[in-house]
Amino acid sequence: MRRETTNFVRFLIEDCMPPILQDSRIFHLLARAAWGSHVSRLADFRARAPFLTPGEYESLYREHPRVHEGTDNSVACMGKAAQDLIGTSVCDVGCGTGALLSYFQQNSSRDLSLTGVDFVVDDAADLNGITYVAARVEDLPFPDEHFDTVVCTHVIEHILDYRRAIQELRRITRRRLIIVVPREREHLYTFNPHFNFFPYPHSFLRAMHPVAANHMCIGIGRDIYYREDK
Repeated sequence: MRRETTNFVRFLIEDCMPPILQDSRIFHLLARAAWGSHVSRLADFRARAPFLTPGEYESLYREHPRVHEGTDNSVACMGKAAQDLIGTSVCDVGCGTGALLSYFQQNSSRDLSLTGVDFVVDDAADLNGITYVAARVEDLPFPDEHFDTVVCTHVIEHILDYRRAIQELRRITRRRLIIVVPREREHLYTFNPHFNFFPYPHSFLRAMHPVAANHMCIGIGRDIYYREDK
């Protein structure tokens, strides 16, 4: 399923359905009928977030059904990120299957040095010119200012200690940092393992405090696209 399709489904559920209904037992039962008991597990996962062990956290993500084919990004967000790359060394933190790095590789006229990071890189595409590193975003194994451009898409919403994660992203960035998060509201029952919710671009700016002087924060479809320069 493409990101654009799930964004339309999210519009119907999040914007058209009253919150009192989406948080109700009726919606819970309908969601379980559509997607099984994983919906209940996700609700418990968020409720126990401050007390999860690293093993429980990793287990849920390993077993979570992949909704999108290849990437969680929309075509519009991928195109914008590719356009905004500067320099030649690029790191995608939370790279998943490596689809975004592959997109950069195929749509850049420059010879890029590409690195992908995720805490599980088992299903990352084995492509020439891309190096994969298994690590957590809260503790990245790179020196300060190591990459010209650091990209982190659809990751911050999953990180309990997201301020530490943002600090690490900024630390390894030499010139430009790009972050994409979904624009969504929190409800009891959802189809994704998110901890953090940002309904508006200005909601995400609070997460990025202190905000860099040279920054951009815009909505692209149902996503928030943030860019800052050092």
